[in-house]
Amino acid sequence: MNVLVVFDSDFGNTEKVAQAIAQALAADATVEIQHADHVPPDTLASPDLLIVGSPTQGFRPTKPVTNLLGQLPREALKGKKAAAFDTRIDIKAMDSPILGFMVDKGGYAAKHIARRLEKAGGSLVAQPEGFLVEDTEGPLNEGELERAAAWARSLLPT
Repeated sequence: MNVLVVFDSDFGNTEKVAQAIAQALAADATVEIQHADHVPPDTLASPDLLIVGSPTQGFRPTKPVTNLLGQLPREALKGKKAAAFDTRIDIKAMDSPILGFMVDKGGYAAKHIARRLEKAGGSLVAQPEGFLVEDTEGPLNEGELERAAAWARSLLPT
């Protein structure tokens, strides 16, 4: 199985998650990892499994990920498996009803990535997943890289 992991990362946290995902899959698949700025849109349909991740900014993926996925024509991923992840702050830990309401309305980046992957014909192999950071610049919460590796392994057929 060929896997492409595409990510954007502002403070390095999402890149660490992408690397953990790629390393977890490398034993059972041929894995390539690319920054969203360096991926030609026409190559997104070449792997058997496409995994896309972004930090959550303003309840959405970053501009490089949004721009890349926006260039995908309908059905470009037809017959391909796909998965989406993001990094995010744990809203429950912030104890802010207003922010909680805003997240309920706006969501997180992974949900928007998954929707775009499906719109391009991709078949999601898992629900969009979020990995937690302690603050805007991180670091990742303890155990998140291990959780990312476990999530990645769950994406492969058994």
